Amino acid sequence: MPSCQDVYITGVGKFLPGEPVTNADMAAYIGCISKRSSTLGSAILRKNGIKHRFYALDPKGGYRYTNAAMAANAIHNALKHARCQPEQVDLLAASTTQGDYLVPGFASSVHAELGIPPLAIFSFQSVCASSLMAVKNAWLNVKIGESQLAVASGSEFASRWFRPAVYQPFYDQDAKPDPQIEFLRWTLSDGAGAVVLEPHPKPDGVSLRIDWIQLKSFADRFPPCMYAGAKSNTGADDLGWGLYESPQAAYEAGAIALKQDFEVLYAMFPIWVGYYLELLEKYDLDPNAIDYFLPHYSSHSLGEEMKRLLRRTGAMIAEEKWCNNLECYGNTGTASIFIMLEELVQQHPLQPGQRILCFVPESGRCIAAFMHLTVV
Repeated sequence: MPSCQDVYITGVGKFLPGEPVTNADMAAYIGCISKRSSTLGSAILRKNGIKHRFYALDPKGGYRYTNAAMAANAIHNALKHARCQPEQVDLLAASTTQGDYLVPGFASSVHAELGIPPLAIFSFQSVCASSLMAVKNAWLNVKIGESQLAVASGSEFASRWFRPAVYQPFYDQDAKPDPQIEFLRWTLSDGAGAVVLEPHPKPDGVSLRIDWIQLKSFADRFPPCMYAGAKSNTGADDLGWGLYESPQAAYEAGAIALKQDFEVLYAMFPIWVGYYLELLEKYDLDPNAIDYFLPHYSSHSLGEEMKRLLRRTGAMIAEEKWCNNLECYGNTGTASIFIMLEELVQQHPLQPGQRILCFVPESGRCIAAFMHLTVV
């Protein structure tokens, strides 16, 4: 086996489509289902704390970018920040919740959009935690010398799920608003982020050494929580969309819409915190030694629940060290941790030796992912 080497994030980049969309302007992009839906949406916006988000859709019903195009733009921006040429890249790890095609894999589409020579590619499709799946793949390949310049990206085109036609005929203006549907509709946003990984730091400026990445699934304990492709998550009788007699039949049954089960979601919080405590012990990590904490969460109220549980454990990272940009960008899913890293590097006065802890919980079927970085 080749010897292992340190790996550094030498470039960070993001791409946000269009101009920021305010709460008042959302309906111009994703449409209006009903007055009752909009009333519930207003209540959700008060709880989630989001003031702006970005949509790849345009107000005329078309789209400005594909999911792969947003990822490619973020990667190009990260390469510029790293002062690397695109043709130097020898590995691409791309993550998303849902690509532009059912087949082929998402990384193929991103590679095509990048327009760079042949290279190794890896597609990661989950929800938020697929971001660190991609980074870990790139990190390990650079670490053992299989790659000399790797890029990892996360991107989302969530808004295409939220147009009124997606919910008809099972959910229309006469239906009672369903929180499982409405929460995501008023929370998720579009965008992309990326990082460049190399076996040496930049000769000047900030680089981030990746110390470790840990990820664990707890799907054996939970039904699907954030899901699409089934009418419900209540049991084996709920057919996956591909088992209906046609895609149209799945659509009419409500098996295509994106949903979030809140009862299951809140049951996951103690599991995520328990895994955090396990890693503190494994790495002999003092929460007080963390200089910046980058937690992903989809709502201000859920972030407060996270803080409440951490305080109860005595393992709370001081709140002034938390860096989260949900209010400005919305919940960008798998792109979120990349966008937070880009903002941290570009806007904070990072100093050598400072320690950064990234936390990405995924409610899809309960995954927790952590990444520890050191500034060099």
